[in-house]
Amino acid sequence: MTQVQPSAVVTGASTGIGAACAKRLVDEGWRVFAGVRKPEDGERLKGDLGASLVPVIIDVTDTVSVNAAAGTVRTALEGQTLKGLVNNAGIAVAGPMLELPLEDFQNQMDVNVTGVVRVTQAFGPLLGVDESLTGEPGRIVMMSSVAGEMGAPFLGPYAASKHAVEGISKSLRRELMLYGIEVVVIGPGAVATPIWSKAEEIDTTPYKDSPFFEAMQRIQGWMARNGPAGFPPSKIADRVFRGLTDAKPRFRYAIVPDRITNWSLPKVLPERLVNNLVAKRVGLERKHR
Repeated sequence: MTQVQPSAVVTGASTGIGAACAKRLVDEGWRVFAGVRKPEDGERLKGDLGASLVPVIIDVTDTVSVNAAAGTVRTALEGQTLKGLVNNAGIAVAGPMLELPLEDFQNQMDVNVTGVVRVTQAFGPLLGVDESLTGEPGRIVMMSSVAGEMGAPFLGPYAASKHAVEGISKSLRRELMLYGIEVVVIGPGAVATPIWSKAEEIDTTPYKDSPFFEAMQRIQGWMARNGPAGFPPSKIADRVFRGLTDAKPRFRYAIVPDRITNWSLPKVLPERLVNNLVAKRVGLERKHR
């Protein structure tokens, strides 16, 4: 009996973690439907990774685009289940919560939260909810962040979106037990990808008269230094592959550089102490009058 090539959809596959996930899966013999917004990005990926890389246009903020991609993938699967959905597409919006334009916050949530729901609803039937398909149930991998657990000054919109992804994942995981579909969360810390390595390009000038401006610049400097020095995207892709293939995957993988300082200690120390340490480091201590 001929073994069916496993297939996965990876959103936000043009660069960074998404591109690394696509490469790892193709290298492991999978067919990857790589979600990109620009046709030229898809052609570049296909040129790099070969025939097992199938570009599909997916704008996670556009229901028509997402549903059309799901239809394309359904046709290509020829009655088989989709083995993996990697919800990776995302953006990071920065700014102080009290002063952030609401439209910027809404954009953050539309991409990172509503976009995840939009994609999951469109591709969920292909993972085994549609019981007319042949094959074992697939799995969903959700790309969260250390910010999804910790939060961070001036990354409130991003942290909010990743907190939401964590909650959605926990709820969805229990709902999809009905179909045997696993939901795995990946929570990276700093990763050397364009979303963080270009931190110095973030325009802070709209906040130049804000009392938060100096602290924002300190955070921006930290991001610019630590983004390029973070884990390579391939390390995150390794965990994504494990999430898709381990017999009993963890529910959540925390992949955090300098783990003790950036993950373990903040999880066990009193939260007030952690808040005070962060405030002192970036210059957010209360001003006494």
